[in-house]
Amino acid sequence: MNKPQSWEARADEYSLYGFTDLPSVHKRGAVVLTHGEGPYVVDVNGRRYLDANSGLWNMVAGFDHKGLAEAAKAQYDKFPGYHAFFGRMSDQTVMLSEKLVEVSPFPNGKVFYTNSGSEANDTMVKMLWFLHASEGNPQKRKILTRVNAYHGVTVVSASMTGKPYNEVFGLPLDGFIHLTCPHYWRNGKEGETEDEFTARMARELEETIEREGADTIAGFFAEPVMGAGGVIPPSTGYFQAILPILKKHDIPMISDEVICGFGRTGNTWGCQTYDFTPDAIISSKNLTAGLFPMGAVILGPDLSERLQAAIEKIEEFPHGFTASGHPVGCAIALKAIDVVMNEGLAENVQRLAPRMEAGLRAIMDRSDHIGELRGIGFMWALEAVKDKATKTPFDGDLSVSERIANTCTDLGLICRPLGQSIVLCPPFVLTEDQMDEMFDKLEQALNKVFAEVA
Repeated sequence: MNKPQSWEARADEYSLYGFTDLPSVHKRGAVVLTHGEGPYVVDVNGRRYLDANSGLWNMVAGFDHKGLAEAAKAQYDKFPGYHAFFGRMSDQTVMLSEKLVEVSPFPNGKVFYTNSGSEANDTMVKMLWFLHASEGNPQKRKILTRVNAYHGVTVVSASMTGKPYNEVFGLPLDGFIHLTCPHYWRNGKEGETEDEFTARMARELEETIEREGADTIAGFFAEPVMGAGGVIPPSTGYFQAILPILKKHDIPMISDEVICGFGRTGNTWGCQTYDFTPDAIISSKNLTAGLFPMGAVILGPDLSERLQAAIEKIEEFPHGFTASGHPVGCAIALKAIDVVMNEGLAENVQRLAPRMEAGLRAIMDRSDHIGELRGIGFMWALEAVKDKATKTPFDGDLSVSERIANTCTDLGLICRPLGQSIVLCPPFVLTEDQMDEMFDKLEQALNKVFAEVA
């Protein structure tokens, strides 16, 4: 048997692709990368790409930050691995827990570590089920999320994810309820104002709680801005409308900050950007600036106290992961938080976010086939439409967003197709010149593809 020779052929022969458009990769081949330089990545052929997707939202400090690499190396030399079981954990784990509570919106709380955002959301659900059962409410198991929400790929977190592709796995599980996506541009009714739309979303929540029974609902999970659903900010006043309803019915509100957390929306947390305080926060991705697989459940004071009381009844919380609280991961996270918050990265997002919005809006205004620009901070999406006035999408068989993303790749720009949208979420180290490069290559790709399909 002759083995494939090229990198692309070897990738295709031995790798099973996740979330990958197979017709594209079979036609074009995989992009096999060797290293990165700032916000750029370089493939096996020496070609550079401006990665406007930050890897997978998470490489916020770029791909060659020396301080992060040095923090990892130093910890590997000192104490290269451990767990957080049996009352034993590394000093780095203790320091990171302190830091996460310090920078959270909570006056105090507790932290539990996982290896990903999916596992963190899964863990939070188990925490709620365990907590409610301990308090005499074992029937409080239903989980509320929204259509287009993305909360992960474990069986539980995929059930929380309001995307139709999970049907191939026979998901969601029973008891996972998806409310309307709060996307006013797409889901608002004719003649309905944005305030009226938000009020309708609140009524739907109230009616769902009344129908299902508040005593059966364990929690409500929401991303401040829906990320993998297509960068969908909430309608105006959305969280202010729903929080009192959840509080009235004693339903915990969990803010999934896997994408929004640590600067992506312009503040440390997305819940700060949208002015609400949740009962717990789910963190990952930016937590380690992409250099280590890690997730964290950050519990506010109420859930911390109640969960602790539940644990003490049976003497342990029977849940955990071998590598959770890994000392190298915690050392990297401590450095990543410092880099984002104290090395000018957060300030760069705040400074350049208006410029990014203005540049993308100008592209939209010059195009007959961009129906909406939406986003905040350093996370934006342009939605392609066949007709602006009617918001009519292109025929799905045209694969418009995939074609745009592939054309961008040909031009040396990496962006992400989501539905009929193109998503841009660049690293926080992006400069003005690099932003202009992103605008130029994106518009070239849009013009080329729209000329072909319109």
